Amino acid sequence: MKAHDGMYIGGAWRPSSGRDRIEVVNPADEQVIGGVPAGTADDVDAAVRAARAALPGWASTAPAERAALIGALRDVLTARKTEFAETITAELGTTLGFAEAVHVGAPIGVAASYAELAASYAFEERLGNSTVLMEPVGVVGAITPWNYPLHQIVAKVAPALAAGCTLVLKPAEDTPLTAQLFAEAVHEADIPAGVFNLVTGTGPVAGQALAGHEGVDLVSFTGSTAVGRKIGATAGAAIKRVALELGGKSANVILPGADLAKAVSTGVADVMRNTGQSCNALTRMLVHRDQYEEAVSLAAAAVAKYATGDPTQPGTRVGPVVNAKQRDRVRAYIVKGVEEGARLVAGGPEAPHEHGYFVAPTVFADVTPEMTIAQEEIFGPVLSILRYEDEEDALRIANGTVYGLSGAVWAADEETAVAFARRMDTGQVDINGGRFNVLAPFGGYKQSGVGRELGPHGLAEYLQTKSLQF
Repeated sequence: MKAHDGMYIGGAWRPSSGRDRIEVVNPADEQVIGGVPAGTADDVDAAVRAARAALPGWASTAPAERAALIGALRDVLTARKTEFAETITAELGTTLGFAEAVHVGAPIGVAASYAELAASYAFEERLGNSTVLMEPVGVVGAITPWNYPLHQIVAKVAPALAAGCTLVLKPAEDTPLTAQLFAEAVHEADIPAGVFNLVTGTGPVAGQALAGHEGVDLVSFTGSTAVGRKIGATAGAAIKRVALELGGKSANVILPGADLAKAVSTGVADVMRNTGQSCNALTRMLVHRDQYEEAVSLAAAAVAKYATGDPTQPGTRVGPVVNAKQRDRVRAYIVKGVEEGARLVAGGPEAPHEHGYFVAPTVFADVTPEMTIAQEEIFGPVLSILRYEDEEDALRIANGTVYGLSGAVWAADEETAVAFARRMDTGQVDINGGRFNVLAPFGGYKQSGVGRELGPHGLAEYLQTKSLQF
């Protein structure tokens, strides 16, 4: 796609009020592929004003009509699926097949789910002598990350539109072309002017201006816990709603009696997808002491099949990480793991290619719960395998971080797995390889966030209640 030299505000592309630019770099070859304007506080103000002006009309639009327009947006995303996938691969470095199947396929499914929910959701109910109305919270400031650039946008925009809210989106600096392409899709779907607005820019300037703007009623942020803490403080000071989807350090618990080979291969695949840049990646594999060395051998053999390279080529299974800073960060964690005594059984800190921001798929054994690589979010293709003594020890290790976003349990039977999952301090748990569900709420416990996305629970985040007494 050709980058737009402006912001999408009030249904049209407008020049930025500033002159600064953001270069977009292909992480596979380190070449500049485009550029977008770095928005200012004035750009954010213009976008919020446009959203505020459009709010009364959109909020009063019948849910069935809002549903039809979300359905039209879904259809545009479907028609332009290849263009989106190619753009995401160029900006992010994820493999093209994964971009098509997940980066674009999942948002299409999410949009479809909200087209249905907008038409069927009970925005009004009777309780005794009262009628309870579910009304849009107002103007939403949406700040999205780079790791799933289209999915994270749709996961905020679709429920907000279904609820009757208007929005201003500030996407991540590394993947703004995907956001611009999404704005084109919004325009093509004939969503009314001002309902959706886009301001590209940096977090400290555009993001901060959006989070602190007095015209924003709810800030929905996905990203690091450190930034989420700052946004939560800003929103709290202004007494405004906030939804935060933050970091994770998810445990993949393999209980005795489970299909070990399947659990390990599925766990390795989960960590390697999207080059490990998934907040819910199962980066800590917990294995009983009697099966530990077998699991380590299985993991080493599995990860050897994940070839790194050009993400546009069919044989590539792991692309680069998003930028040089992320590459250096992940490699530093690998070095730290070795220094703290973990056993490197695959990969390592050395660069697998001369050019591009690549990290070798890495597996550590003999990882103990207190090690840095077992506690902190690495956000790269790095798996740590931990040994546990019994089920109580496994639970202690699984719950022993500040995070609680996701997890997985493998057992000989569903009943055993569910019993363990109920005791995990985490917002979502896969049972014996359970599949992604666009209707299931996604979000975390502890420092992994506040609120939920997806399905009816995600829609509820964008609603406020009013009761009428009779």
